[in-house]
Amino acid sequence: MQLEIRPDPAEVGRARRWARSRLAGSGIEADEPLAETLILLVSELVTNAVVHTGCPAVLRLSLPPVAAESATVRLEVADRSDRAPVPRCVDGEQTGGRGLALVDGLADRWGWSPEGVGKRIWCELDRCGQSRSAVTTCGSGPSAYEGLAFEAV
Repeated sequence: MQLEIRPDPAEVGRARRWARSRLAGSGIEADEPLAETLILLVSELVTNAVVHTGCPAVLRLSLPPVAAESATVRLEVADRSDRAPVPRCVDGEQTGGRGLALVDGLADRWGWSPEGVGKRIWCELDRCGQSRSAVTTCGSGPSAYEGLAFEAV
């Protein structure tokens, strides 16, 4: 399932509402920690696409079958900008610049790849039939930040 996103910051709220409505029929309860984390990741990735590219984007969400207790939820945002996502280190006073660090900390896996004239940024959350605080044993793979040099912006 997918949602077309206009290059407008108001689209972030619409993307969250859309994702919540998709969760309703997936067997993932709205107050489940996985759902809360997923909505936060939708906010971060759609905000990055809207604010940093100024281009339309497409939000895609792949949810597990209703009965699946152990499955993977995949979130993707594709945009028409060929600019690579740039992880940044920011000081405590700045109000922005933490989006990819947040994605890195919350998702079990994430990454990006060129796609046509743009790119696709994706992340995955493993649903292990337990609370998110215990999920580190399910998806504790390497960080997408490993080996990257950070620049202060």
